Amino acid sequence: MTAIVQAVGLTKQVLSPSIDGKGQPLTILQQVSFTVEAGESLAVLGASGSGKSTLLGLLAGLDVPSSGSVLLDGHDLFALDEDGRARLRGSAAGFVFQSFQLLPALNALENVMLPLELRGMTDARSRAAESLRQVGLSARAHHLPKHLSGGEQQRVALARAFVTQPKILFADEPTGNLDAATGAQIIELMLELNRAQGTTLILVTHDEVLARRCGRQLMLEAGRVVS
Repeated sequence: MTAIVQAVGLTKQVLSPSIDGKGQPLTILQQVSFTVEAGESLAVLGASGSGKSTLLGLLAGLDVPSSGSVLLDGHDLFALDEDGRARLRGSAAGFVFQSFQLLPALNALENVMLPLELRGMTDARSRAAESLRQVGLSARAHHLPKHLSGGEQQRVALARAFVTQPKILFADEPTGNLDAATGAQIIELMLELNRAQGTTLILVTHDEVLARRCGRQLMLEAGRVVS
């Protein structure tokens, strides 16, 4: 198999406020290394403050480490400038967030069409409609986000993430704003799309039950990989 993500010695430090105003170094991640093969599903687990979301941001090139490197789809992320990292994300990655991140003025179909339109694709409407069908929301295509339940909004977000057929999907606490039953349905759908499209899935969660649905689990504790 081919590695699609390789993290090597990732360390992230920031300055925390102090009385003298100079700031004290705070280590969020320390020497984190692992590899994810193409098509795998990996859950990153850990308590609040363990560094999960920071790690996800580094893997996607949304943040820059203090030291270490990430190879994403064969590219050294931090050898690229910010524009280069953005282009790589646009071509290879999809994202699902806890807060859905739908544009409130666009209906479900238009939200899913948006990344396709940004790429200049002429079949954006038909592809977006098919993506909504795959998540069971054809009947809600013309509803604004405010008229959709939390679970429906997250399904729209999933349809938008998968419509570009990304090589890798980054999901940050995608069930955090949902009840347990709806959250389980979202994870099931995400894994189903992961299998159907062969998309690599890296999922951040604090929920061990949901994490066990993924093929592998990575446990973070105080910024270090412990298992």
